[in-house]
Amino acid sequence: MSVKERISIALCGITLAVGAANAQVVIHAGPPPAVIIERPGPPLHAGWVWMPGYYRWNGRRYVWIAGHWANPPRPRAVWIPGRWVPRGGGYVYINGYWR
Repeated sequence: MSVKERISIALCGITLAVGAANAQVVIHAGPPPAVIIERPGPPLHAGWVWMPGYYRWNGRRYVWIAGHWANPPRPRAVWIPGRWVPRGGGYVYINGYWR
């Protein structure tokens, strides 16, 4: 197998892996319930960031996942919470991320 063929196969594999990682499931069970307003206590350590709770779909219903304090990956990082968005006649969850 030539180097060109190996590189081509590797690039195809990477492309497929990235596509699968970004796959989204559309939930057709109606919108998630209203977000629960949590009142976090003080952070465990200085500089930690509150990551609010969210509803997760477990295959049958929405389940509340409680928020928690987290150590940011770098100084001044900001947590952008996940959210449910309407798409394809249902709802899709967009994961939160550090900015």
